[in-house]
Amino acid sequence: MRARRMTHALVTATATAAGSLLVACSGAGGSSGSGDDKSINVLMVGNPQMEDIAKLTESTFTKDTGIKVNFTILPENELRDKVTQDVATQAGQYDVATVGAYEIPIWQKNGWLHELGSYADKDAGFDKADLLKPMVTALSGSDGKLYALPFYGESSMLMYNKDVMSAKGITVPEHPTWQQIADIAAEVDGAEPGMKGICLRGLAGWGELGASLTTVVNTFGGTWFTKDWKAQVDSPEFKKATEFYVDLVKKHGEAGAAQAGFTECLNAMSQKKVAMWYDATSAAGSLEDAGSSKIAGHVGYAYAPTVETKSSGWLWSWAWAMPRTTKNADAASQFMLWASSKEYEKLVGEKLGWARVPAGKRASTYTLPEYRKAAASFGEITLKSIEGADPADPGVQPRPTVGVQYVAIPEFQDLGTKVTQEISAAIAGRTSVDKALKDGQKLAEDVAKNYQ
Repeated sequence: MRARRMTHALVTATATAAGSLLVACSGAGGSSGSGDDKSINVLMVGNPQMEDIAKLTESTFTKDTGIKVNFTILPENELRDKVTQDVATQAGQYDVATVGAYEIPIWQKNGWLHELGSYADKDAGFDKADLLKPMVTALSGSDGKLYALPFYGESSMLMYNKDVMSAKGITVPEHPTWQQIADIAAEVDGAEPGMKGICLRGLAGWGELGASLTTVVNTFGGTWFTKDWKAQVDSPEFKKATEFYVDLVKKHGEAGAAQAGFTECLNAMSQKKVAMWYDATSAAGSLEDAGSSKIAGHVGYAYAPTVETKSSGWLWSWAWAMPRTTKNADAASQFMLWASSKEYEKLVGEKLGWARVPAGKRASTYTLPEYRKAAASFGEITLKSIEGADPADPGVQPRPTVGVQYVAIPEFQDLGTKVTQEISAAIAGRTSVDKALKDGQKLAEDVAKNYQ
């Protein structure tokens, strides 16, 4: 989900940064295969936190351990395809990969991942007990063991331009409803030349448009499946939520919304092209980075908007996982423990700024004076949103499996992507919501047959 669309670019830890990462010319990140523990290949999603670690690794981790880290950074949709292909086929191209809470329990059952809790237990400095419980639960397998180490955790929230709201005499509620946000979006649309009212993901993909839309479906009273696996994609509640979302982004959303994901909305918000944005809590650090954001210091934050539920924020963690095919388990585990450590958070704070710390995973982060000061405007909302997310019961009716913004079954990756392709087309005006959901219902019914 990130801005530069660096298709299959290999970024090494020896890269230096001057606004963007240098791309190495040594190929596409094949496994060293030597098992010599001197070089590992890491595949990760191309968001700001991952770009930060690519900049910092060589001068710190590699210098201290002698372990070279070759990074491959991809946009979210490409990352998901690449890592799924590599892990599922046991190709062994990568020693470490960033994956999320969706993949871990599924891949653990398939025997595709190394168990990592034992590595964390052996490292006293890592302090496994400091990890937030929702993150540990999300990244554990059915056997209760930890199969990924969180790099950062997130929920979702509303972010808005305080100056625009002040000029319009608008007070954004701390706990807004979606109708209130739609009304505000209409009022601030065009508040400044070229400014739109709100940015909402429209880029197809179960983890792009699918993530934000599903939280809206939940709070409107909808669900993908009932507890007994009856598909609900064309239900009145699902339809009402989708029509609301599509109408809002078409009327008052960002330009080119059908191609806008996390990265595009981050850019739009940080460059003052939109007045509001509903998305991941982890975006706050980038918005508050004065070096890249024109809105730094002028952002307001509110909890995820609701309709019928008390809360509606999602729960996610980008985390480090180790495929069983790696020949460099010791070196890979050293990197992952360092990348998820208190030590690394301190490094980011001191070198890049405390607002850029990959937070949302450790309780201790929220007690650090430096971080509390830097995150004064968004830290508490982030933590409470993470703690308040309920993957087992995110809506108004019982669910057949866990997941706030996804359904934790292997088929959802394909189902969610295909359905959001149709909804993205509705945003672009190429089809209707009715047709998109009618087609989506058939796909969901086919999936449901596997579980009924």
